[in-house]
Amino acid sequence: MLDIKFIRENPELVKENNRHKRAEVDIDQLLKLDEERKTIQPELEGLRNERNKISKTKPDEMEIAEMRKIGEKIKYLEVKFKELEDGITEMMYKIPNIVHPSTPVGPDESGNQVLRKVGEIPKFSFQPKEHWELGKEKDLIDNERAAEIAGARFTYLKGKLAVLQFALISHAISILTDEKYLAKIIKDNNLNVLPTPFIPIIPPVMIKPEVFQRMARLEPKEERYYIPSDDVYLIGSAEHTLGPIHMDETLDEKTIPLRYMGVSLAFRREAGSYGKDTKGILRVHQFDKIEMESFSLPENSVEEQNFFVAVQEELMKTLKLPYQIVQICTGDMGGPDARQIDLETWMPGQNKYRETHTSDLMTDYQSRRLKTKIRRKDGSLELAHMNDATAFAIGRTLIAIMENYQQEDGTILVPEVLRKYVGFEKF
Repeated sequence: MLDIKFIRENPELVKENNRHKRAEVDIDQLLKLDEERKTIQPELEGLRNERNKISKTKPDEMEIAEMRKIGEKIKYLEVKFKELEDGITEMMYKIPNIVHPSTPVGPDESGNQVLRKVGEIPKFSFQPKEHWELGKEKDLIDNERAAEIAGARFTYLKGKLAVLQFALISHAISILTDEKYLAKIIKDNNLNVLPTPFIPIIPPVMIKPEVFQRMARLEPKEERYYIPSDDVYLIGSAEHTLGPIHMDETLDEKTIPLRYMGVSLAFRREAGSYGKDTKGILRVHQFDKIEMESFSLPENSVEEQNFFVAVQEELMKTLKLPYQIVQICTGDMGGPDARQIDLETWMPGQNKYRETHTSDLMTDYQSRRLKTKIRRKDGSLELAHMNDATAFAIGRTLIAIMENYQQEDGTILVPEVLRKYVGFEKF
């Protein structure tokens, strides 16, 4: 959520930002409601003070009658004030974050910009297969039986592919919790952040609607799984419950940056993807992810995002997978994001890059809603800045490994860095 003071002082900038992010919010109407609220508030406080003064004396009949009139006026104004507050909050929640100056302006994914390509695209002496073909041939992926039991877009991961999933988790933990390794990543990328290790967390996979709303991630609701009996939603990514971990709290500056890595199931209905990627495990309703989340000082948050991207790149380099880094444009990014950078990995079976990672800088947009603050060394308070990013979208990373490491004899090699975790070189 933006600061109302910022909106008052920069209405045209906010309107332009809304247009770029394809958000329809009547800023003029919002400011009109805000003016009404500013008018009512002092009147309401004045009437309360007047009533308190009379009540502290021994009021006569006329004063008691006057107090009743004041009380009725207070009740009316309180109802009016609450209506204004609710209306303003509802509109404020719909206003997206102000984009970072580096974000390209564009209507949709056509406006995204490739920043760099890393790694060589593999050349095959045979026609490479898609992951779902490999998975079916080797009995590693079973969508058919899963569909009978849970419905379409669910799957079974089996045998050595399931073992490889846990290897990816162990590999990510080994890097994200290693201060020396993180320091090397920082040095190699000329970054100016601390090598504070990530704290591993297995977070809840259910979230209350009001907390989801404060995270600015409840919408689009049609993408969410809702459980009416308990009034909770299933998370679509670990950051949905990692982000609110310090809501209504004040963090000490000496603990900043505070970094977490969450390993969890994720659930998405994929409501708008009918007919897309129906085979295999690229686009399913239930999947596993490793997410990074951090709370940083405002002046360091952009560099913190750069660090997150550097970590993502390091993870992919250790797997020796080719990828490209893409700057997401205004029309294709999420509402809470000030800057979004994606990593897309080459998929030989599909002969194209597919998104496997994303990195979102939210500045203070989420923390204002969550009321997550930082107490500076001088005692002053300010809102924390928040970042989240994918470490591994495990299913999509398995796809990339299967397709890039497939061999002419039908085997699939295991990336060398993962072999110590699985105990085999190929399958």
